[in-house]
Amino acid sequence: MGYKNLQECVVDLERHKKLVRIDVPLDPHLEIGALQRRVYQDGGPALLFTNAVGCRFPLLGNLFGTLERTRFIFRDTLDDIRRLVEIKINPFSLLRNPLDIVKSPLAAWHLLPTVTANAPVLECATTLSGLPQLVSWPKDGGAFLTLPQVYSESPAHPGFARSNLGMYRIQISGNSYLPDTQAGLHYQIHRGIGAHHAEAIDRGDLLRVNIFLGGAPAMTVAAVMPLPEGMPEISFAGLLSGGRIPMSRVPGHLPVYSEADFCISGVVHPAKTLPEGPFGDHLGYYSLTHDFPYLAVDAVYHRRDAIFPFTTVGRPPQEDTSFGAFIHELTGPLIPTVVAGVKEVHAVDAAGVHPLLLAIAGERYVPYAAVRQPQELLTVANAILGQGQLSLAKYLLIAAQEDAPALHTHDIAAFLRHVLERADWRTCLHFQTATTIDTLDYSGSGLNEGSKVVIAAAGPVRQRLATEMPAGVEMPSGFGPAVVCQPGILAIQGPPSGQERGDVDPLVEEFCRYYLERNDFNGFPLVILCDDSCFTAATLNNFLWVTFTRSNPATDIYGIRPETRGRHWGCSGSLVIDARIKPFHAPPLVDDPVVERKIDALAAPGGPLHGMF
Repeated sequence: MGYKNLQECVVDLERHKKLVRIDVPLDPHLEIGALQRRVYQDGGPALLFTNAVGCRFPLLGNLFGTLERTRFIFRDTLDDIRRLVEIKINPFSLLRNPLDIVKSPLAAWHLLPTVTANAPVLECATTLSGLPQLVSWPKDGGAFLTLPQVYSESPAHPGFARSNLGMYRIQISGNSYLPDTQAGLHYQIHRGIGAHHAEAIDRGDLLRVNIFLGGAPAMTVAAVMPLPEGMPEISFAGLLSGGRIPMSRVPGHLPVYSEADFCISGVVHPAKTLPEGPFGDHLGYYSLTHDFPYLAVDAVYHRRDAIFPFTTVGRPPQEDTSFGAFIHELTGPLIPTVVAGVKEVHAVDAAGVHPLLLAIAGERYVPYAAVRQPQELLTVANAILGQGQLSLAKYLLIAAQEDAPALHTHDIAAFLRHVLERADWRTCLHFQTATTIDTLDYSGSGLNEGSKVVIAAAGPVRQRLATEMPAGVEMPSGFGPAVVCQPGILAIQGPPSGQERGDVDPLVEEFCRYYLERNDFNGFPLVILCDDSCFTAATLNNFLWVTFTRSNPATDIYGIRPETRGRHWGCSGSLVIDARIKPFHAPPLVDDPVVERKIDALAAPGGPLHGMF
């Protein structure tokens, strides 16, 4: 069966040579995070830091650093989960595999938490300052917990059935937080804890919260799972771990996860906030300082053999990329059962996850039409943008399954080519100009505020895509060089942006007017204006990151030969996306050069970390 706690997992991984102990004294301020990122990028092992500077507890990083290792950790329960997913998709599958009727209820029994009086996590106490003060990036506002499991219950209907377990950012030092008594609780919009907080505010109650660290790896994964409404994450954790999750009752407090390594207990006041951040985040930039709720801390507990788990987030790919890939393996087959007509949806990790969705759906509204065009695709697109965290997307590119039955959204280059070959910019762009976007995305009109665009492509190939720059292309003053990113996509370097938030840029409008009577971009239906065209075009991931994290559709999409019919905007020439860094954008993450040189020295021949990456 699965692991009961983190200690069992560490022993097993070490026995199978999937974990390495690091005895070199490294500082949790920047150094440990820098090493973990290096090892992750190399596809290396899990890391147990046993001699971290100033730390009482060992630190465990890169646990989920490869998809292969993540599958290994949950190898005993994946078949049960896949079986239940298959039954959800097709109950008639039980007729083909009758033994599943017996096996599935046994797995489903693990959905129910169990109440126990034995709670190793309550054996010892410490303080926030007694925890490892992990700082991952030079401009972070303090120390953060990066793998917290934040547990809350409905104030109106307490109990496991209405509980929420989410992974929200927890700042444990810095800013104006009172040492050891206050911790920042940064939860983004559309997160489960928000409903509990709203209930508490309506009732005038304090919201009790427990923050768990460690325990069974299944609890960490469950905290980031996009589960159906009404299914508690703690139930999924039981299914994934292969055993009921043990919870201990504490009079006057929320239940405590018995096998956790740490538990921080406290209350959130109805409407009190404090500045939280900045913090290097998964879009590859700092999320800046903003007012967020905070936890008034009652107590910090830990087990005697506690291990402090952590990760580092930053520009993808990082360890949470493996999280995403594993979650897609588990939940991807369910997408068609949630949104009728959809075949698959891909939240693109390299673009920061939320900024870009790719989707394939059926276009069956008028199958007898001589030429297919987007109709059902638009219905499906609206449904996708109404689903949970998918609603935070800025760009949704959707294609018709009938045009290319073998097309898949995870072949990103092929998908982009398919869409651009069929794109008619006069009709295929559909905007929402004032709506919500990801809290961490600073390209929009304000915090949580921005726009969306659906690009729907169906029908025959309309244009051949160029793969080389045509000769003799002229550029307006200040623009260039131009470099081919992908077939049909051109990156053009532009002057630094001076654009104000919410405005369009007259310089880009003038760029588009320059080509009003020219056909210089034939074969390139998509033009990206950027700060560094060579960097943008160097890799597909660079193109995805630059284009979709640095643009807001309503203000940063322009067109050559634009036209408006009724209220519908489009263009008959190339679509132009201004993906330059704007003055109001958050700064990108940059490694500390002193720390990087130290890691280089430790990894050099003869150094204690030589051969690790």
